[in-house]
Amino acid sequence: MHLTWLDNNSWLIEIGSQKILLDPWLVGDLTFNNADWFFKGSRQQDPPIPENIDLILLSQGIEDHTHPPTLKQLDHNIKVVASPTAVKVVEKLGYNQITALTQGETFTLNQQVEITAFPGTSMGPTVLENAYLLKELESGLTIYYEPHGNHSPQIKQLAPVDIVITPIIDFGLPLIGSIIKGGNTALEVAKCLQPQIILPTALARDVLYEGFLTKFLRATGSVTEFRVLLEKNNVATQVFDPQPGIRFEMPLEKRELAKL
Repeated sequence: MHLTWLDNNSWLIEIGSQKILLDPWLVGDLTFNNADWFFKGSRQQDPPIPENIDLILLSQGIEDHTHPPTLKQLDHNIKVVASPTAVKVVEKLGYNQITALTQGETFTLNQQVEITAFPGTSMGPTVLENAYLLKELESGLTIYYEPHGNHSPQIKQLAPVDIVITPIIDFGLPLIGSIIKGGNTALEVAKCLQPQIILPTALARDVLYEGFLTKFLRATGSVTEFRVLLEKNNVATQVFDPQPGIRFEMPLEKRELAKL
């Protein structure tokens, strides 16, 4: 199993000989509703677009997970699995093979990878976005992904999971509190799911953020602090700190415990 972090929430997951592009932002700027005065993410240089993608997996319908300029450029014949809100975006863009997953539903990719949706981030009183469990069917190895740190109690049934991709740093706003939950929330999910490895997401290395919102957005924590937090709580999970664009193999041990 190989993973490549493509910055922010974007990942290339190579699992079961399948290439899955997760929440990709790969071209152009990142804005919300084209309001770059409010928030804008930009790079000096766009990363290369991965080749031979088998699936695009989208967890949420907002632009930092379902990025329209990136999706316009990708091959519209690639299969897409997405939350119902993200489905609306790719339908408008003309993708040909779209599967909507609601919580509890499962999609199997080419008889090699099973993808199950779990409750993720709430985007208002009527919208609940997706977290995902990816399972390599041959080996049984699993990856759990939730990009805002909103973990449903339902995930307790998944333990143990091999890899967790989730924030480990808190991002918050005055009066509102955390909008992305890391720190103690990530610690609790590590205790719950007993992963071999945690990979931080929702970070930015080669991205510049600017705009009105960034004046108030506050980050708390670091990779080093989270490692210390795990050690203090006797959690054996390793924390990897990937660099954007670097493909790496996951040093996983096969575990004999039953998995979903």
